[in-house]
Amino acid sequence: MTARFNPRAADARWQKVWAERGTFHASDDSPKPKSYVLEMFPYPSGRIHMGHVRNYTMGDVLARFRRMQGMEVLHPMGWDAFGMPAENAAMEKGVHPGTWTRANIATMRDQLKSLGFALDWSRELATCEPEYYGQEQALFLDLFEHGLVYRKESAVNWDPVDQTVLANEQVIDGRGWRSGALVEKRKLSQWFLKITDFADELIDGLQTLEHWPEKVRLMQENWIGRSQGLQFRFALSSGGTVEVFTTRPDTIFGASFVAVAADHPIAAALAETNPAAAAFIAECRAGGTTAAELETAEKKGFDTGLTATHPFDPEWRLPVHIANFVLMDYGTGAVFGVPAHDQRDMDFARKYGLPVTRVVADGDETDPVFVGDTAYTGPGRLVNSRFLDGQEVEAAKRLVIERAEAGGWGQGTTVFRLRDWGVSRQRYWGTPIPIIHCDHCGAVPVPKDQLPVVLPEDVSFDIPGNPLDRHPSWKHVDCPKCGAKARRETDTLDTFVDSSWYFIRFASQPADRPFDKAVAESWLPVGQYIGGVEHAILHLLYARFWTRALARIGRLDVKEPFTGLFTQGMVTHETYQGPDGKWLSPDDIEKRDGGFVTRDGQPVTVGRVEKMSKSKKNVIDPTGIIDAYGADAVRWFVVSDSPPERDLEWSVNGIEGASRFVNRVWRLVTAMDAATGDDEALERRRNQTIAGVAADIEALAFNKAIAKLYEFTGAVEKAAPSAARNMAIRTLVLLVAPMMPHLAEEAWALLGEDGLVADAAWPAHDPALLVDDQVTIAVQVNGKLRDTLTVARGQAREAVEALALAAPNVARVLDGKPPRKVIVVPDRLVNLVA
Repeated sequence: MTARFNPRAADARWQKVWAERGTFHASDDSPKPKSYVLEMFPYPSGRIHMGHVRNYTMGDVLARFRRMQGMEVLHPMGWDAFGMPAENAAMEKGVHPGTWTRANIATMRDQLKSLGFALDWSRELATCEPEYYGQEQALFLDLFEHGLVYRKESAVNWDPVDQTVLANEQVIDGRGWRSGALVEKRKLSQWFLKITDFADELIDGLQTLEHWPEKVRLMQENWIGRSQGLQFRFALSSGGTVEVFTTRPDTIFGASFVAVAADHPIAAALAETNPAAAAFIAECRAGGTTAAELETAEKKGFDTGLTATHPFDPEWRLPVHIANFVLMDYGTGAVFGVPAHDQRDMDFARKYGLPVTRVVADGDETDPVFVGDTAYTGPGRLVNSRFLDGQEVEAAKRLVIERAEAGGWGQGTTVFRLRDWGVSRQRYWGTPIPIIHCDHCGAVPVPKDQLPVVLPEDVSFDIPGNPLDRHPSWKHVDCPKCGAKARRETDTLDTFVDSSWYFIRFASQPADRPFDKAVAESWLPVGQYIGGVEHAILHLLYARFWTRALARIGRLDVKEPFTGLFTQGMVTHETYQGPDGKWLSPDDIEKRDGGFVTRDGQPVTVGRVEKMSKSKKNVIDPTGIIDAYGADAVRWFVVSDSPPERDLEWSVNGIEGASRFVNRVWRLVTAMDAATGDDEALERRRNQTIAGVAADIEALAFNKAIAKLYEFTGAVEKAAPSAARNMAIRTLVLLVAPMMPHLAEEAWALLGEDGLVADAAWPAHDPALLVDDQVTIAVQVNGKLRDTLTVARGQAREAVEALALAAPNVARVLDGKPPRKVIVVPDRLVNLVA
């Protein structure tokens, strides 16, 4: 028997066995308790990277472990396959998006299979296939029929290069996240999902997600942004009114101005006759579009010439400005500014010379003239506020709301930062929206027996814009209601829709409907979901909404899609630049004389350790590493080197260390022979390791589990041959199986065990052996450690004292003199005072 493990042969052999036997196919009808383990499915961009490997290895370790615990595990894989990158590839490379996407899927599937993941490939899906998106269209129509989908004209972020609408989050510094083009504001008819109908539910439901990271729950709560305050009307000098919303009605007597959004009707009316106003509005539309950008941008305004009458003082008139920092889609699109107590208002007031009046005091400062440029936003009591003076902030809020409601000019209300989800995208490579537009009947749903609405294959990308819009025949159809000539909706759905329900389709895949309710509910919710924190808001929020929407319309009795969420850290690597400043791949350099040079000897600058990215070329392709070291070494390394929630720095030393450990375990197995006898200490360690590793894997503390396995392996290596040692080696094979399944299968077969390790049970442990019978006690003389004792737990104080006095190092220090005092801390410490 060779002393060295052959990973290439073992990997291929056992992957073939698992595939042929359908080892990891989940059974809907199994009587076992069900466990659904899922990692966020990948976008098929070309090849997997080490970030994928780490993410999917974590889920795989947990899935294999739960199988060994006797559970029926659903651990599927699929592809988030629609989106702009495929269209960009079509334009750049002259290849159809479907061809590019499916080729990438084939490559990435092979790479994932080479890692031996325990995936149920029989449930594989790709969102770009009609079998999937046709069912998505059916769900869209279900929501449409229940009033949760509507169409309206809306201001959108328009990318003039990609020729598509962008979500606020896809606009970076005023530019499209992919094209880099300056984003424009446009009015387009868009389809929306009524996510705001679920705003309260989505916030309150966060409290039930005890196994989500607190930071993710907080991010979602802030994104939804539930605010309670006062909505009221100012009378305008023009004879009309302007409605505002404020979360700080207590500061009403600090009001300095009223500001409206550039898209507000007041602004639009003024722009019709005032060219300067129209120019300012155009400038606002060309600026930042996200709330974060507006917060940091220079505050600018345009004085409309109108004034607003203060609701508590008819002689008090506030100037009305159009302002670039007010959003039309938050509250009412109009605010009143209180500069002393809001930094945004402060910046605006100082720029335009508007009054800044203190109305909240923290301490004895009551001077109405507010000095400085930093607003005070803390707690306090009201000052310079007439009938509110002396009130605490919360009490003052209630008083103003009461008077507004009594006077009939305002009411207490709750608003949300969350806006309805605009799902229209002007691009080809996405799910066609199943609506037909008829001049007589309006927007008509495509009859369900005509689904799926399939994307046409004969499209071209030789000019910008949506190929569906200019297709000669695809969009031209008859109206399903009246039979008149009509046209298909040429917008496609936001790809976040595709990922908002894929976990349900994994659980149930009937051909004639999106899912079977009973089967889906037998698996859902997903018990453990694993993915990057970058999806903390949009994807997770949309998936939560979609699940709740399906529950509301009676399609599903599940409200939260993922009960457990884990956000893993990134895989990082050094960055390298050549003499010309261009980024270099690790494959382009070599180590010489303690430094790095290019293949032709040019000096290389080593940069920061950063997240692996194609743009900086610091990506490690796992295929070459798997070929060199085997899948198990790669799997072991990516979960061993740091806590899984933290970033992992890729290193050659790390993968080599993992490979050495694979061979350490293999040598123990191949060197086993018949032996008798007991080893109580090793048996105790075996039971402790079984329990400890199980607890760590369940907690996703993989690095801690691996540390225990290193210690246990060391103890086995040091132990003398015995039946207990042989049992420990068999146990070790089972314990490493979730991380190193190919080695474990090879060892299991070599040991003559029945069946596959993949089907074996997690070893049992004896709770009585989890507590050590012996303890190590420190012996100090005058507070300095001089020796240690290993004694029975609970040993009598007198016996411990006698052993301490007899310890050679202690006797030498005492030099025959009795100690003046002996302090014994049971099972921990003996301190002798000489």
